[in-house]
Amino acid sequence: MHLLQARAGAIADGSEAVDLGQSPGDVVFLSAADTELTALADARARLGEDFASLRLANLMHLSHPLSVDNYLDDVVRHARLVIARVMGGRGYWPYGVEQLQVVCAEHGVALALLPGDDRPDADLVEASNLAPDVLHRLWQYTVHGGRENLVNLLAYAASLLGEACDWQEPRALLRAGTYWPGRVGADMAALRAHWRARAPVAGVVFYRAHLQASNLAPIDALVEALVREGINPLPVYVSSLKDPVCAGTVAKLLADADAGLVINTTGFALSAPGEARTTTPFDALDCPVIQVVLAGGALAEWRDGTRGLGTRDISMNVALPEIDGRLLAGAVSFKDDAGYDEATECRLVRYREVPDRIASTAALAKAWLRLRTTPAAERRVA
Repeated sequence: MHLLQARAGAIADGSEAVDLGQSPGDVVFLSAADTELTALADARARLGEDFASLRLANLMHLSHPLSVDNYLDDVVRHARLVIARVMGGRGYWPYGVEQLQVVCAEHGVALALLPGDDRPDADLVEASNLAPDVLHRLWQYTVHGGRENLVNLLAYAASLLGEACDWQEPRALLRAGTYWPGRVGADMAALRAHWRARAPVAGVVFYRAHLQASNLAPIDALVEALVREGINPLPVYVSSLKDPVCAGTVAKLLADADAGLVINTTGFALSAPGEARTTTPFDALDCPVIQVVLAGGALAEWRDGTRGLGTRDISMNVALPEIDGRLLAGAVSFKDDAGYDEATECRLVRYREVPDRIASTAALAKAWLRLRTTPAAERRVA
């Protein structure tokens, strides 16, 4: 059977076998999340040329059994450690899990099968061949994510191979909190140090997953654009607005800062179609909530095509948020090919901001803030 070459950003449906064209490496890391693989490539780059060799691969390219067999034969059987994050558990990738167990056992390769989310999976633990405490530590690095955790994950992985590497325990990341470009874990005092006196405040709400994957370019660009418009940004990350702790944290942070507007990048809605409206963390502010889209599609396809956003983006980021009463400002970033990483032999994907869309959103926020503080008798709304 002919093997196709995998393409960056392509969504493999398993109908065709692909060849990733990789050479063997000491550590192999498999994940279905493009952003996690890109973050790991960035972490590897911080560890220097003498560090153990690393190969990264997207599980979406290993859906076809022949793809799995080819990759196991070319790469996995020569590795010293394989780490695979399997979203959905064994049932999501049954042939891959089964064959990994067989090949790693035959060739003496250490195997760590980890859940793709923050829920434990006893079945994956049993299918691995490392001690439970080792598996738990590796899992916690990925659960909390972020640049430092991923650097320490790779350092710890190398130490498992007998390499002399210093590593630190996984560092917990709150389910919701504040952020500033270049400052993960920045508190309100750190944010206020960047603010202008008496300038209006706009919240920027985004998923914690972007922080975990160091996928923050669009958020950083929004923050910088708001600053240029004379607005004090309040970036807040959340696991989910449906989480009561996250919702309460967001509501308090926005209220304490007297935010006059919210730019929301999270998808879905708290309310359900046809049912009574559910209270949101933004309601107490009685302010406009602008919905922007961090699109999951490719920038080139959106720019050159005639259909606009894909179905998934429209449902998650346009149709559903409207139920909560948000005002759509459109897409401000897309997934884009970040090129081939020689060190990990993997094509990488990053979220790329669209500068004119970022600037337009910041200008829109400024206009809404100005309108909000204009006396009703003096407003001129077309």
